[in-house]
Amino acid sequence: MRDVRVLKTALVQQRFYGSKEATNAKTVESIAEAAKKGAALVVLQELHQTEYFCQCEDTRFFDYAAEFEKDIEYWSRVAAEHRVVLVTSLFEERAPGLYHNTAVVFESDGSVAGRYRKMHIPDDPGFYEKFYFTPGDLGFEPVDTSVGRLGVLVCWDQWYPEAARIMTLKGAEVLIYPTAIGWLECPADRRDELCEKENTPEERQKMLEAWIAVQRGHAVANGVPVLTVNRVGFEKDPSGQLGGIRFWGHSFAFSPQGEMLAVAEEEETILRVDLDLKAGAEVRKIWPFLRDRRIDAYEDLRQRYCGR
Repeated sequence: MRDVRVLKTALVQQRFYGSKEATNAKTVESIAEAAKKGAALVVLQELHQTEYFCQCEDTRFFDYAAEFEKDIEYWSRVAAEHRVVLVTSLFEERAPGLYHNTAVVFESDGSVAGRYRKMHIPDDPGFYEKFYFTPGDLGFEPVDTSVGRLGVLVCWDQWYPEAARIMTLKGAEVLIYPTAIGWLECPADRRDELCEKENTPEERQKMLEAWIAVQRGHAVANGVPVLTVNRVGFEKDPSGQLGGIRFWGHSFAFSPQGEMLAVAEEEETILRVDLDLKAGAEVRKIWPFLRDRRIDAYEDLRQRYCGR
């Protein structure tokens, strides 16, 4: 009989509750509920303590990063109290003028198992992250925990197969993506071409399906499960230039063969899934993609572009 190692996991998909204190309180309630029902690994969404402040460029939001060390102490206590391995997503002030979008992973005893600084930083309407975050410098390094070796990446990293591959090559048993993504909504007095195009039902569905598809591909191409947790709810653009973002939720889990193990809708939920961490080894016997890689022929991947 094949060896099976089951990891009971919970993805906390929620909205912003108007303040850090209220949002954290709700998150802790969800962690407690997940732990009570047997979860050993709990994953939170990107920048889960606050609103998604990157909709505009405003220096006042840098103040959120000033409590990074206090945030670590807070979530350390939560992980230890509920005896779960906890994946958080925090705003890190490394030095004046130097900030990171940082995932901190806590062991079930509250100790810091490791951290990952977001490597790929977007700069698009409503997602002005380059204003706030310096690209990570810790590389693509999995985090060893009592529940397994976790390949933690963050949001925009989802679109890059190179990141998923490197995590896998370094032994990640599961790829994890805390995320904040949704549809831009136009203010009532703005009806330009960009707003109109991105707000048609057809375009929204294309965006959602592309987001799901690329991550399903990471699971299949690497023979590892993928966990993604996204926020929900509408958050108004503080600058008033855009209407805001309606986060589409749809947190999910894929198996190493691309099977959809669990998926949420657009409401708050705790998405529970049991991961078979041994399944990837069996899949790779059938689909030995790592064996057949032409590592002698991939030098061009180090170039920005290979045309003129």
